Amino acid sequence: MRTQQAVWNSQTSWTSLKPELKDASLVLYFGARQALACGARYAELRAMFPSAHILGCSTGGQINNNDVSDSEIIAAAIKFDSTRLSLCRHHIDDPLQSHSCGEALGHALKADDLAGVFVLSDGLNVNGSELVAGIIAAIGPNIPLTGGLAGDGSDFGVTLVGADCAPQSHAVAAIGFYGSAIRIGHGSAGGWDVFGPRRRVTRSSGNVLFELDGEPALDLYERYLGEEDSNGLPGSALLFPIQVHDAAHPDSAVVRTVLAVDRAARSMTFAGDVPQGWTAQLMRGNFDRLAGGAADAARQATVGLDASEEDGKFSILVSCIGRRLLMGQRTTDEIEAAGAELGAGTPRIGFYSYGEISPHAKSGLCELHNQTMTVTSFAEVRG
Repeated sequence: MRTQQAVWNSQTSWTSLKPELKDASLVLYFGARQALACGARYAELRAMFPSAHILGCSTGGQINNNDVSDSEIIAAAIKFDSTRLSLCRHHIDDPLQSHSCGEALGHALKADDLAGVFVLSDGLNVNGSELVAGIIAAIGPNIPLTGGLAGDGSDFGVTLVGADCAPQSHAVAAIGFYGSAIRIGHGSAGGWDVFGPRRRVTRSSGNVLFELDGEPALDLYERYLGEEDSNGLPGSALLFPIQVHDAAHPDSAVVRTVLAVDRAARSMTFAGDVPQGWTAQLMRGNFDRLAGGAADAARQATVGLDASEEDGKFSILVSCIGRRLLMGQRTTDEIEAAGAELGAGTPRIGFYSYGEISPHAKSGLCELHNQTMTVTSFAEVRG
């Protein structure tokens, strides 16, 4: 497996690429919605890599090794020697279709030698929890499933996904990796601290939260945020996610980020399910703990990779836009912390997302996460 990264910006266009990677198997790319919407960048990548699957999405910032940018497009061309790939995409009109969309993708990729799946999804028109559940229902719980929800900075306007086509909204795409040569490691960790009282989810429907302890959810949330931050919802909510868990199963805890609010209904829509009857608690970030969480995620991915130092490696980092907004100029702290664990010889790209997909660090079950750093590492072992 060989990898080369490329960068596009409006002044220099694409950086030059090595001729030997013109027959790359896969090209991954991440960029701001405004840079991707016209479709020209996809057309350029297709011209450069005519035989590759090309998969990418809009973001809340792009990761290129230890750098984070907003205006550039980051891409990686990957040449696999012994791994077969299959890419599929699905249009989704409504979040209620999320489970069936996931099942359709999973059935399209399912095979006896399926080794792992990486998925990119529209970040605003999908219930990420149901999407993950649908894929798992088709491929089974033992196949590693990772990925993320596309972003649109802090605007929450339109998100785009491209899969062998120009990026578009309302799209979900997944790529399957097949064969015995591919190795996939994964890790996920947060670093947020809970605060305030624990509250019971007394009324919810899927990813829409209506009441906590019998009180309108938005009323409670606005009291914590104060008037100024409340006026900035849903964007300001990225700094104060909630943790939800089933009290009977402590390992079920996941973090949820607000995608939208309905001021008339006093409800809040999250990126994933907030099950009725579960316990919810507000969270806030700590710079050092967030960077430590990123390092932990990279460590998990490295331990699970099962590859030698001689095997070619590559990593995808997917972190939450809320972490970036909170950390500001210190965002590179978490990128560098993850890089230190992965090693200088492991090229890595990634993006800031509206939701992260990875097996749960404790339960091992694949989940939609928010406010986490997730790391997916690939290696192709030599025969």
